[in-house]
Amino acid sequence: MTTDSEQYRVRREPFYRQQGNEVALYAAAYAARLPVMVKGPTGCGKSRFIEYMAWKLDRPLITVACNEDMTASDLVGRYLLEAGGTRWLDGPLTTAARIGAICYLDEIVEARQDTTVVIHPLTDHRRTLPLDKKGELLHAHVDFQLVISYNPGYQSLMKDLKQSTKQRFTAFDFDYPEAELEATILAAESGIDRTMAAQLVSIGAAARRLKGHGLDEGVSTRLLVYAATLIRHGVAAGDACRMALVRPITDDRDIRETLDHAIDATFA
Repeated sequence: MTTDSEQYRVRREPFYRQQGNEVALYAAAYAARLPVMVKGPTGCGKSRFIEYMAWKLDRPLITVACNEDMTASDLVGRYLLEAGGTRWLDGPLTTAARIGAICYLDEIVEARQDTTVVIHPLTDHRRTLPLDKKGELLHAHVDFQLVISYNPGYQSLMKDLKQSTKQRFTAFDFDYPEAELEATILAAESGIDRTMAAQLVSIGAAARRLKGHGLDEGVSTRLLVYAATLIRHGVAAGDACRMALVRPITDDRDIRETLDHAIDATFA
């Protein structure tokens, strides 16, 4: 990856509304260069919050979408074979440590545990990254910070963070916003009126009450924004809700009928 930090800067202020004092707390964690973990359900604003804080702190942001096939080399770097020989290419974690960026490992629980241990030396007093294949011990830039996120709802015996990883981070708990704030977010993000936004929020609340009763997770704020955006582009409210709020999250016939009924009742 390139070491030009400017391309990783967040140029425009991302839309974000505080739910509490998380902005001040994160700023304090960054000032102390403490690693941060953000936890919460899908689509509740974790990634938007990190993007907003990178903008507010004027720091480059390098985001990695973690997955089960990701190896340590995908994070750290590898040698590439070229016509003239081999060339070392830094991975995103190494690049962030070199240039003093915030490195955001999104949904880190999706990565294998033998991959995530590579971050450990960066999260304590050492703030180093051993590049074993290159024979280099990289000392992180003074402005570097490591941030991870994961959804506690996905935890299982096979997919969870080790305590040896968890206890290297400060942490924030995120959840879906309160109804009034969520309606404000929908109106601002999509351009729909507050009345329609409030109706969408009520449907989202109905779906969230089904969590553990047929749904693994409720409707996210992200999906509510999708529905609002469809409505803003002329799609009928009922059709937009079915398309954005119901069909993506379940194939269970009874659950679909329950949610469809809630939609029909809301827009009757």
